[in-house]
Amino acid sequence: MEAVLQKNDKKAALLIWTFSIIVFGAVVALGAFRQKIEVGFDTHVFARINAIINSIVSVLLVAALLAIKGGKQQLHKRLMLSAMVLSVLFLLSYIAHHILAGETKFGGEGAIRTIYFLILSTHIFLAAVILPFILFTAYRALVAEFPQHKNLARITWPIWLYVSVTGVVVYFLISPYYH
Repeated sequence: MEAVLQKNDKKAALLIWTFSIIVFGAVVALGAFRQKIEVGFDTHVFARINAIINSIVSVLLVAALLAIKGGKQQLHKRLMLSAMVLSVLFLLSYIAHHILAGETKFGGEGAIRTIYFLILSTHIFLAAVILPFILFTAYRALVAEFPQHKNLARITWPIWLYVSVTGVVVYFLISPYYH
């Protein structure tokens, strides 16, 4: 496969880190920006959309791994780009949900509460750090540096899969407490 982008590591690093920091800052700032806007529908629909998107991304990630292991590079590329596009849609829906619906307190008690917060804390931490890994991994593929891409993907792929799967788990655990 040929390069899709012309290699420029300095420019790519600047763009990737800038975008990653902006996204991280926006997500951190969400707590301060809840809006009291009557939108005429249940704003928790965004959380359901997020869970659906995360489920699809999880399937795409597994399918992409199977494709590349089967030597189907073009299919792998399409699946991974689809996962990235859906992740952007997820981010927009996530921001909309948190601005419009705000925070939801988990109401479970006992062991399920401990399990929920363990999953949530690892999900949040890994979601916060995965974006630049995803972007650098994609960049290495797009400039046709496949050995570097593969080395990064060995780190990026399982973390991204964990974040997408635990996003769905967190949704199912917290959704009974949406009001």
